[in-house]
Amino acid sequence: MAISQTPKRLYYSISDVSEMVGVKPHVLRYWESEFSLLKPKKSKAGRRTYTQKEIKLILLIKKLLYEQRFTLEGAKNRIHELKKAKFHQLEIPFDQRLISEFIKDIRKDLEEILQVLCKE
Repeated sequence: MAISQTPKRLYYSISDVSEMVGVKPHVLRYWESEFSLLKPKKSKAGRRTYTQKEIKLILLIKKLLYEQRFTLEGAKNRIHELKKAKFHQLEIPFDQRLISEFIKDIRKDLEEILQVLCKE
Protein backbone atom coordinates (compact mmCIF):
# COMPACT_ATOMS: atom_id res chain seq x y z
CA MET A 1 0.00 0.00 0.00
CA ALA A 2 1.49 3.36 -1.01
CA ILE A 3 1.47 6.34 1.31
CA SER A 4 -0.72 8.31 -1.11
CA GLN A 5 -3.37 5.58 -0.98
CA THR A 6 -3.75 5.66 2.80
CA PRO A 7 -6.27 7.80 4.61
CA LYS A 8 -4.62 10.93 6.01
CA ARG A 9 -4.15 10.57 9.74
CA LEU A 10 -1.91 12.37 12.18
CA TYR A 11 -0.26 9.21 13.48
CA TYR A 12 0.31 5.67 12.26
CA SER A 13 1.30 2.58 14.21
CA ILE A 14 4.44 0.62 13.42
CA SER A 15 2.33 -2.16 11.89
CA ASP A 16 0.53 0.35 9.64
CA VAL A 17 3.84 1.84 8.51
CA SER A 18 5.37 -1.59 8.03
CA GLU A 19 2.53 -2.56 5.71
CA MET A 20 2.60 0.79 3.84
CA VAL A 21 6.32 0.78 3.07
CA GLY A 22 6.84 -2.96 2.74
CA VAL A 23 9.43 -3.59 5.45
CA LYS A 24 9.10 -5.56 8.66
CA PRO A 25 8.64 -3.78 12.01
CA HIS A 26 12.04 -4.95 13.28
CA VAL A 27 13.65 -3.23 10.27
CA LEU A 28 11.88 0.02 11.16
CA ARG A 29 13.12 -0.27 14.75
CA TYR A 30 16.66 -0.92 13.49
CA TRP A 31 16.56 2.08 11.15
CA GLU A 32 15.37 4.17 14.09
CA SER A 33 18.59 3.24 15.92
CA GLU A 34 20.74 4.01 12.85
CA PHE A 35 19.18 7.21 11.46
CA SER A 36 19.10 10.07 13.95
CA LEU A 37 16.39 11.92 12.00
CA LEU A 38 13.99 8.99 12.40
CA LYS A 39 12.55 9.46 15.87
CA PRO A 40 8.89 8.48 16.09
CA LYS A 41 7.04 9.58 19.21
CA LYS A 42 6.05 6.93 21.69
CA SER A 43 2.71 6.71 23.42
CA LYS A 44 2.41 6.33 27.18
CA ALA A 45 2.24 2.59 26.56
CA GLY A 46 5.55 2.74 24.65
CA ARG A 47 4.04 2.22 21.20
CA ARG A 48 5.67 4.07 18.33
CA THR A 49 3.56 6.57 16.43
CA TYR A 50 4.75 7.77 13.03
CA THR A 51 3.80 10.98 11.22
CA GLN A 52 3.60 11.52 7.44
CA LYS A 53 7.00 13.23 7.60
CA GLU A 54 8.59 10.18 9.22
CA ILE A 55 6.96 7.87 6.70
CA LYS A 56 8.44 9.93 3.85
CA LEU A 57 11.85 9.63 5.50
CA ILE A 58 11.39 5.86 5.81
CA LEU A 59 10.51 5.65 2.11
CA LEU A 60 13.66 7.62 1.29
CA ILE A 61 15.77 5.31 3.46
CA LYS A 62 14.23 2.28 1.79
CA LYS A 63 14.90 3.71 -1.68
CA LEU A 64 18.53 4.50 -0.85
CA LEU A 65 19.21 1.11 0.75
CA TYR A 66 17.17 -1.27 -1.40
CA GLU A 67 16.91 0.37 -4.82
CA GLN A 68 20.05 2.48 -5.05
CA ARG A 69 22.12 -0.01 -3.02
CA PHE A 70 23.67 2.53 -0.63
CA THR A 71 25.40 1.30 2.51
CA LEU A 72 23.99 2.50 5.82
CA GLU A 73 26.75 5.11 6.05
CA GLY A 74 26.19 6.15 2.45
CA ALA A 75 22.45 6.53 3.04
CA LYS A 76 23.09 8.59 6.19
CA ASN A 77 25.46 10.86 4.27
CA ARG A 78 23.03 11.24 1.36
CA ILE A 79 20.15 12.15 3.67
CA HIS A 80 22.40 14.69 5.40
CA GLU A 81 23.34 16.18 2.00
CA LEU A 82 19.69 16.40 0.95
CA LYS A 83 18.71 18.03 4.23
CA LYS A 84 21.57 20.52 3.93
CA ALA A 85 20.68 21.34 0.30
CA LYS A 86 17.02 21.84 1.20
CA PHE A 87 18.02 24.19 4.05
CA HIS A 88 20.23 26.24 1.74
CA GLN A 89 17.44 26.51 -0.83
CA LEU A 90 15.23 28.02 1.85
CA GLU A 91 17.91 30.59 2.69
CA ILE A 92 18.13 31.99 -0.85
CA PRO A 93 15.67 34.86 -1.24
CA PHE A 94 13.75 34.90 -4.49
CA ASP A 95 13.96 38.37 -6.01
CA GLN A 96 12.22 38.53 -9.38
CA ARG A 97 13.54 42.03 -10.05
CA LEU A 98 17.19 40.94 -9.70
CA ILE A 99 16.61 37.93 -11.92
CA SER A 100 14.96 40.11 -14.59
CA GLU A 101 17.89 42.55 -14.53
CA PHE A 102 20.35 39.69 -14.79
CA ILE A 103 18.53 38.25 -17.81
CA LYS A 104 18.42 41.69 -19.48
CA ASP A 105 22.20 42.06 -18.98
CA ILE A 106 22.83 38.64 -20.51
CA ARG A 107 20.54 39.44 -23.43
CA LYS A 108 22.35 42.74 -24.06
CA ASP A 109 25.73 40.97 -24.00
CA LEU A 110 24.48 38.32 -26.43
CA GLU A 111 23.11 40.98 -28.80
CA GLU A 112 26.50 42.73 -28.78
CA ILE A 113 28.25 39.45 -29.55
CA LEU A 114 25.79 38.79 -32.37
CA GLN A 115 26.47 42.24 -33.88
CA VAL A 116 30.23 41.62 -33.79
CA LEU A 117 29.80 38.22 -35.43
CA CYS A 118 27.50 39.59 -38.15
CA LYS A 119 30.05 42.27 -39.11
CA GLU A 120 32.74 39.68 -39.77
